[in-house]
Amino acid sequence: QVQLVESGGGLVQAGGSLRLSCVVSGRTFSNYAMGWFRQAPGKEREFVLGISWNGGRIFYADSVKGRFTISRDNAKNTVYLQMNSLKPEDTAVYYCAASNYLSTTTSSYDYWGQGTQVTVSS
Repeated sequence: QVQLVESGGGLVQAGGSLRLSCVVSGRTFSNYAMGWFRQAPGKEREFVLGISWNGGRIFYADSVKGRFTISRDNAKNTVYLQMNSLKPEDTAVYYCAASNYLSTTTSSYDYWGQGTQVTVSS
């Protein structure tokens, strides 16, 4: 069983930054592609960023390109989401997820964290 635990969410003013972390346990972390998703109230969960098992490929959502970056440290079983120039519309619960292959679709990911709230005030 794979377990994912996110941290680093909080309240930040527009234009600010946050870094989310997701620690994975239970299986070999480097076997998995990792993704970050978010879900705002009343909206469907959407893809934000994804990274391949070795960091060689990265997928971005257009809405975050140039502002958010994803990275991973396989020695620490951790994937990161660095969020800069935050906007109120970035407010959502952010989830990390693990998949056998890099994808932008929610259904491709088998394991999910519990989510961490990010709130951006204007």
